[in-house]
Amino acid sequence: MSYKVSYSPPLRAGTPPPQPCHKVCGVAFSPRLKGQTLLSQAGCAVLCGSHPPGDGVPALKAHLWPDGAGKHSRMERLLRKCQITNQLVRECMAECLGVYVLILFGCGSVAQVTTTEDKKGQYLSINLGFALGVTFGIFVSRGVSGAHLNPAVSLSLCALGRHPWMKLPFYVFFQVLGAFLAAATVGLQYYDAIQAYSRGELTTTGPTATAGIFATYPADYLSVWGGVVDQVIGTAALLLCVLALGDRGNSSVPDGLQPVLVGAAVLVIGISMGSNSGYALNPARDFGPRLFTYFAGWGVDVFKAGGGWWWVPIVAPCVGALLGTLIYELMIEVHHPLSPSELQTSCQEPTEGKTGLELEGVCEKPT
Repeated sequence: MSYKVSYSPPLRAGTPPPQPCHKVCGVAFSPRLKGQTLLSQAGCAVLCGSHPPGDGVPALKAHLWPDGAGKHSRMERLLRKCQITNQLVRECMAECLGVYVLILFGCGSVAQVTTTEDKKGQYLSINLGFALGVTFGIFVSRGVSGAHLNPAVSLSLCALGRHPWMKLPFYVFFQVLGAFLAAATVGLQYYDAIQAYSRGELTTTGPTATAGIFATYPADYLSVWGGVVDQVIGTAALLLCVLALGDRGNSSVPDGLQPVLVGAAVLVIGISMGSNSGYALNPARDFGPRLFTYFAGWGVDVFKAGGGWWWVPIVAPCVGALLGTLIYELMIEVHHPLSPSELQTSCQEPTEGKTGLELEGVCEKPT
């Protein structure tokens, strides 16, 4: 069997530079030349334009990058100096920014509805604000950190063994930090509107209360333990939806659609479970903004209101997340048939102490 390799004609002066290619840089294998490439790595980089060639090929360099067009701009070089390579730091920054986007849109929608007295938005506007905030927060951070955006989600993934416990406190801190900074941004943006609406008095209760723009508070009829039940159920429902969307054995949702559907889950929870206490579902979403209001002038009342409500949106979502995770695992995911790779791995495990009858049917090839 013979292989024919075609070569392009020599580059001529004045001809346009070759466009970045894909096929020419692939590895060509044959029975005789297994593991060898038709082009060296350096030559591949030159022809494909992946980066400027070295000084060893000045003619090609002058032709492919005339007048220094391939050199990095000053701004690019400056940004490269700011690059962080530590993976944990990158993940923490991504979580911080993702939660920032979530709270910026979510609390921003509450501020607009509240300060305009429902003239420029209603309760559905708040639901949409948080739902879309979750969606875009996931898009911002998912490629770096996985877009947990919620300490309860991070805790559940650690319990499942899908996230290192060592990273949990760092994730939680930066999630709370992102929520705090976003609340500060909303407070700055709506400062005049809040002052006008509240007549200069920053209160947590009453007809002109504005602390609810940032953190959640229970309805007048809701007891503390009723609020715990409310948050446990709501967060459990959220984790059921999130785990189902990420379960490849259950559904094949395109990656680009998953953030939208997670936002839809938050939307439907807000529509159906939001009247009792504002559906926090997220310790960082509540505690970060609440901490901001404490420092920004609302004072200690933000921790006293609702009969000392502040701990409920921290503890109950974590319990609900673990409960929802357990329910989904026991009722759905643990019962998925083993994939071929998992089946092969299980059959390669030590068989000491197992009878031939026990091994038969476990390791036989599926028909």
